[in-house]
Amino acid sequence: MQVRVTFYSYFKELTGCGETTETISAAADLGALHEQLMARFPKLATMRRSTLLAVGVDYQTRDYVLKEGDEVSLFPPVQGG
Repeated sequence: MQVRVTFYSYFKELTGCGETTETISAAADLGALHEQLMARFPKLATMRRSTLLAVGVDYQTRDYVLKEGDEVSLFPPVQGG
């Protein structure tokens, strides 16, 4: 199945793109997708523990089971000033 992935903030620089479409196995969870993305874009791995993951408009845990057509967003940690 396929999901659309959007990268925000400096994740665009780490990946060299703003979005991509990923093919994943049926019943894959968000954690598996994140691992797949880090393998494809190794610079993301430096942010492994602090990446915020959302599906649609809601943040989700890595055990969230993805569905065909989900829209996943990756955000760096929030920075304040």
